[in-house]
Amino acid sequence: MTKLRKTLASVKPIDRAFLEKTQARLDRLTKPPGSLGRLEEIACRYVAITGKEKPRLQKKRIYVFAADHGVTAEGVSAYPKEVTAQMVYNFLRGGAAINVLARQAGAEIRVVDVGVDHDFGPLKELIQKKVARGTRNMAEGAAMTEAEAGAALEVGLDLADQAAREGVDLIGVGEMGIGNTTASSAITAVLTGAPLKIVTGRGTGLDDDGLQNKIKVIEQAIKVNRPDPKNPVDVLIKVGGLEIAAIAGLIVGAAAHRIPVVIDGFISTAGALIAVRMKSSVADALFASHQSVEGGHRIILREMGLVPLLDLSLRLGEGTGSALAMNLIDAGLKVLMEMATFGEAGVSENGTP
Repeated sequence: MTKLRKTLASVKPIDRAFLEKTQARLDRLTKPPGSLGRLEEIACRYVAITGKEKPRLQKKRIYVFAADHGVTAEGVSAYPKEVTAQMVYNFLRGGAAINVLARQAGAEIRVVDVGVDHDFGPLKELIQKKVARGTRNMAEGAAMTEAEAGAALEVGLDLADQAAREGVDLIGVGEMGIGNTTASSAITAVLTGAPLKIVTGRGTGLDDDGLQNKIKVIEQAIKVNRPDPKNPVDVLIKVGGLEIAAIAGLIVGAAAHRIPVVIDGFISTAGALIAVRMKSSVADALFASHQSVEGGHRIILREMGLVPLLDLSLRLGEGTGSALAMNLIDAGLKVLMEMATFGEAGVSENGTP
């Protein structure tokens, strides 16, 4: 994992001077100071992440990583694993929720097969980076090998490099993988120490019996594998997913290139937690798009010190929250760059005749 180590070494904390300078500019605009609330926070953080005092948000891109999970053999999902591949085809045809919301946000979509248990054949629109045909059943042993985890992380790192070369201004992350809330719950429990009953939700719609089975399966996986909470890569290997690994790699790479990343729901946020546990300053590059209904999501966001921009009771994934939040980030930057100052508009400031 040489590339990972080198990339992590190049991730730097944001320069807080950019936050102060941008807020000073916002305070001179024709409005009471702070009256646009979190839109002002968004603008300040975007400038600080990128280091660009006059940012233009021209190229938005959402990566949707797809992979299967061997743990579906334990009945942890209300849907069969074949749905993963079926939804990839739906993404490519433009018929999924993420396609609709990305179009509305003016964002490109890149669908990445990093571990789907299906042969897609030659498809021009699909980025084919398959590391394996899904993970192994983590209830019986490690979800993947160290080499597989490293390869999946590198998929994300390489895509971040490409995004930087192509001038992408804002990255969103999403995923598709039946069984991936099980992996995310396991990751959350191990890395935060939170009880499984709190961090494990119904995913695709499990009933009460299904939820109890899911919790027992995760308990078994943690007992069998004994992932090291101080080693995020070990946690990824033992109870993670290939798409979660690729998301973590993309986030690390984007942070190194100073490209802001909008994370989606529970699964992509679990990938973000892996990345942040590798190096804490990675969190500086992140925007939390929304608060999902999965119990573990709130815990991870709090762990990383992130406050979600939206709370719409979403639980779909795919990057849908990322697409919605991109509109808010766009709005915050337009306020910064297009509003007039009091002096420019000839408007009296508070206390000024």
